[in-house]
Amino acid sequence: MRLLDSPFLRAQELNKQYLLTLDADRLLAPYLIEAGLEPRAERYTNWENTGLDGHIGGHYVSALSYMYASTGDEAIGRRLGYMIGELKRAQDRSGDGYLSGVPGGRQVWEEIRRGDIRASGFGLNDRWVPLYNIHKIFAGLRDAWLLTGNETALGMLTDLTDWMYSLVEGLSDEQMQDMLRSEHGGLNETFADVAAITGDSKYLDLARRFSHRAILEPLTCCEDRLTGMHANTQIPKVIGFKRISELDGDEVWLGAADYFWHTVTHDRSVAIGGNSAYEHFNPTDDFSVMISSEQGPETCNTYNMLRLSAMLHRTRPDAAYMDYYERALYNHILSTQNPSTGGLVYFTPMRPGHYRVYSQPHTSMWCCVGSGIENHSKYGEMIYSHDDRGLWVNLFIPSVVTWRERGLTLRQENEFPDRAATRLTAEKAPDGEMDIRIRKPGWTADMTVTVNGSPVSATAGEDGYVSVRRRWRPGDTVEVELPMEVRLEAFPDGSDYRAVNYGPVVLASPAGTADMTGLFADDSRGGHIAHGPKIPLHKLPWITGDDVPVRRTGGQGLRFAMKTSAGEVELLPFYELHESRYIIYWPTFESGYDEDEALEAATIDVIYCGQQQSESDHGFKGEDTQTGYTHGRHWRMSGGWISYDLAGGSGAGSLLITFLSGGDGGGCFTTEINGIVHTEAAPYGNSDSEWETIEYTLTEEMKADNGGFKIKITPHESHKSPMISVIRLL
Repeated sequence: MRLLDSPFLRAQELNKQYLLTLDADRLLAPYLIEAGLEPRAERYTNWENTGLDGHIGGHYVSALSYMYASTGDEAIGRRLGYMIGELKRAQDRSGDGYLSGVPGGRQVWEEIRRGDIRASGFGLNDRWVPLYNIHKIFAGLRDAWLLTGNETALGMLTDLTDWMYSLVEGLSDEQMQDMLRSEHGGLNETFADVAAITGDSKYLDLARRFSHRAILEPLTCCEDRLTGMHANTQIPKVIGFKRISELDGDEVWLGAADYFWHTVTHDRSVAIGGNSAYEHFNPTDDFSVMISSEQGPETCNTYNMLRLSAMLHRTRPDAAYMDYYERALYNHILSTQNPSTGGLVYFTPMRPGHYRVYSQPHTSMWCCVGSGIENHSKYGEMIYSHDDRGLWVNLFIPSVVTWRERGLTLRQENEFPDRAATRLTAEKAPDGEMDIRIRKPGWTADMTVTVNGSPVSATAGEDGYVSVRRRWRPGDTVEVELPMEVRLEAFPDGSDYRAVNYGPVVLASPAGTADMTGLFADDSRGGHIAHGPKIPLHKLPWITGDDVPVRRTGGQGLRFAMKTSAGEVELLPFYELHESRYIIYWPTFESGYDEDEALEAATIDVIYCGQQQSESDHGFKGEDTQTGYTHGRHWRMSGGWISYDLAGGSGAGSLLITFLSGGDGGGCFTTEINGIVHTEAAPYGNSDSEWETIEYTLTEEMKADNGGFKIKITPHESHKSPMISVIRLL
């Protein structure tokens, strides 16, 4: 499969440059250090030297493998060979198949082998998600074998899987499930893949043992218990459930994966196909956080939802899977690459008037950089698929597909979505009859199909595909017309906000370029977040209802004008709008927005306790702590102590702590600011139904040398602290 000229080919070529700009030796450094070898370069900073060391290296092997399969580029092939060779050197030095960049990983794994398991949502035995981290190199080696046939990678993958099998062999099922409370990526999927590759059933047993029952069991009963959960922790687990079901025929596990897909895509996703705010699933009946937050849908989530969609399509081809795939591919994935620099996006805010932050190759080592360099390496992956009878045309992306076993070469050319049509030409034709099935998208009502100029039936089957069966000859041409229209789309909760769609494309309006702080990320801990000022929502335009005048304007491409309270505004495909503030969702009422804008405007820094990224960004430490989700808020409480680091600002300011007692019966806690006891005995009551806020006045003397504040909260005597939800510096 090869792409022809289109935004996708341009994105692929730009991503190839990004891949070659990255320093392989810096990405390899964590693996060599962990193996006791001298690295050839210093490891990267950011997440690569603060606990998640090596995770990008695993993604990098996958991305190189996809890019080599997509292009055959020799520079990419040499880089992949170098990565595999150096990783093999590290694995050989370990002597037992072990390969990882987890800092001090040997200690963690030996503790686990002994049954000493200290798991939390985002930690395991005092390390930052080491199972999630090591999954990336498992997946990288698998992809190098499946996509490029690298025999060395296959041997390394098998040796590493044998090491993991031995590591957990002595653990009980209860211990395994306790360990799986910690984020662990898609290890169950990878172990199932190893079973399929090798034919050894012991690896399928390992995959089942690494399947988290607390997530699986509600899904098998068609129960949605996802609200408040960290979204991208769960999606890879479900991909694993699906993969295991393919190998053992378990219809219950298949049903669980399919139910999850329908729930997330129908009830939990926004117009661009993404989901979650602050990385967590919001309530299905309340999408207000999407409007208020600068931390909208995370790219990793959509990366994984596309993988799940492709797997479900593989088992039961259905246009609905590809309708979602197309929506998410165009409007989220394609939009997450800066078309000038190749920089990648972590959060895509749905908040009107906000903006995205772009990575830079040598400063930004986030998870969404890892999945991002894969995303833009594999656009050809689902344009076509096949069964024994013929070819399925799933996406309308210009490309040439060669099906060697059947003697078919098919060229697809178009200016889609600028022009609502595509043309398929047989350059080589097989002997005998063959089906070509063309997806009838859910966004069009009047699709038409002609073969060599003659109309054929465009009635879709139950699977949503129009099937054309004939004896194909070189030069045969299929023309497909796909009429598009403008439509408004609400959030799944039905609230008074609307996105504007044209066919499969989400349209957005530029909203200025002022104060886009950190537009190109540095290597700071929170550099992936758009920390610039939020435009007060009442100052932005609104529309009057569902019947909004939108007209297509002249010129090339998709350009529209829409009437709003501020007059006509320009609309264009969101994936074309970069380095700008933007509006995707529009309020449909005149009175404005319900939010405390004064509080937002006065906020210097804020911590959302119990949420992984927010806590990691603020140096969370603690003793005897636990997290949860109550009354629409995440929280953390402690029987020992909790501490965080807050960024400083001009002036002394004040500190707000929002908490719920948690039914502890009431008590007191001490609050220290940079080691100075601020309040010796702040009391809290015994209510577990209403969130309370306590305010502390800060002085200049309490500031650290860097202008920030370290806050430490310690409950008194035998009490636990309250459930602390938000800590806000004003």
